Amino acid sequence: MELFPVKTPLRVLVVDDCVDTTTSLVWLLQDWGFEAEAANNGPAALRLASAFRPDAVVLDLLMPCMDGWTVAGELRKQAGLKDVFVVIMSGFDGKDGRASQPVPWDLRLRKPFDPEQLHVLLMKHEKEIRCHVSGTAGTPADQS
Repeated sequence: MELFPVKTPLRVLVVDDCVDTTTSLVWLLQDWGFEAEAANNGPAALRLASAFRPDAVVLDLLMPCMDGWTVAGELRKQAGLKDVFVVIMSGFDGKDGRASQPVPWDLRLRKPFDPEQLHVLLMKHEKEIRCHVSGTAGTPADQS
């Protein structure tokens, strides 16, 4: 019986069609102590999410092939990802007629954003996850 559960790092999936953005953000997230993976299009993000099981997704809105709205909606349909924490990072101003649609994300950061702002948001989310799991009676439910 474990007296002290092993703390696993927050798993973050970064999705953006710009390879430089995903690469640099993954490096930064790993430097902060998170486990991070990247995808450069929507279909790849959905495939990776089903295997990686992220706790949070940092997602661009405007991507070819499949936009961020669709990716966020599809992520939330996957088993175990219904409540995944989605942070949109986009320079898009939202003026394309989608304003009346339900918003499939939790927070939005406008590009360019202060990386420390993202760090604070993810640390807060990690703390909420840890408090939720440690506050449950008995064995935590399967997180998958």
